[in-house]
Amino acid sequence: MADLPAPPTPTLAAIYASYEARQGDGFRDHLGASIIGKSCARALWYDFRWITPSRHSGRLLRLFETGQLEEDRLVRNLRATGATVLDVDPDTGRQFRVEAHGGHFGGSLDGVALCLLEAPKTWHVLEFKTHGVKSFSELTAKGVVQAKPQHAAQMQIYMHLTGITRALYMAVCKNTDALHIERVEADGAMAERLLEKAGRVIFAQHPPARISEDPAWFECRFCDHRAACHEGGGAAVTCRSCLHSTAVDGGWHCARHDRMLAPIEQRAACSKHLFIPDLVPGEVIDAGEDIVSYRLADGSTWTNDARTPEASAC
Repeated sequence: MADLPAPPTPTLAAIYASYEARQGDGFRDHLGASIIGKSCARALWYDFRWITPSRHSGRLLRLFETGQLEEDRLVRNLRATGATVLDVDPDTGRQFRVEAHGGHFGGSLDGVALCLLEAPKTWHVLEFKTHGVKSFSELTAKGVVQAKPQHAAQMQIYMHLTGITRALYMAVCKNTDALHIERVEADGAMAERLLEKAGRVIFAQHPPARISEDPAWFECRFCDHRAACHEGGGAAVTCRSCLHSTAVDGGWHCARHDRMLAPIEQRAACSKHLFIPDLVPGEVIDAGEDIVSYRLADGSTWTNDARTPEASAC
C-alpha cells in the first residue's frame, strides 16, 4: 500500500484553487467607501485606474468569506436584543447602497438598525468587521476612530450619504470570539473632506503624489501597487490605464473613439491603447495620435506604438 501523502493534500490544494478561480479579475468598478480612508491618494488612484489587479491566495479568500459569514450571526445577535435590523433594502432585496460622483464612488452597507438599547429611537448604520487578536486588542484599547481610521471613514461616508446620524460598529475577535461594540457620531465636516478626496482621485488625469518617495516606507512596503509606483513595473492594460480614457459623470469616455465605454470593454482595452505617460518610468521624447516614445532611466528608448494590434503590450 502506498504511503499517504503529506499535507498539503490534493484535496486541500483543490479547495484553495476553487476560491482563486472564483475571485474575478481583481478590479472593482468603483472607488469604494471601504478604502477611501487610505492615507495614500496615489494608491487610491491606482485602485480606481486598475493599475494592479488585486489577487489573493485561496486561504486568504476563505478568510474573507469567514468575515462575510459572521455578518449573519451578528444580525441575529442584534435581533436577539430586541433591535430592528434591516440587512437588505426592502425596495430592492439587496444590500443598501450609496453612491456619489456620478456612480464612481460608493459602497454597500451591512445594514441599518433601530431600537438599539443605547438609543431606541435613533437609526444607526451598521458596520461589521472581524479582527485578529492583535488588531482586536488595539481596537478595544483605542476605539475605532484611532485604531481603524479606514473603518471610521467608511462609516462617516455611509452616514453622510444616508442622512443617518449614528453608526454602530461591531467587531469580532477571530481568535476568541469576543465582541467589541461602539457607537460613532456623524461628522459632517469629515465626510465632506472624504467626498472631496474621492472626487480628486476619481477625476484626476494624473496620479497624485506618493505618500513617500522611500519604497521602504512601511505603507509602501506592503502596498499592492509597490511595483508600479516605485519599481517601474508595468500597469495592467485596460481602458482605465489608457491616456484616452476619462472618468465622467455616469461612466467612462474614450476620446480616441469619442464614445462611452461599457464596463466589459474597459477590462479588455482596444488595439489603440496607449499608457498614461505617468505610468511609464521614462521621459516622453516624441508623441503622435497613436504613438508615444520614451527615454527610460537607463538611457534606452521604448515606444508605446498603437498603430498595430500588438501595440498595447508593454
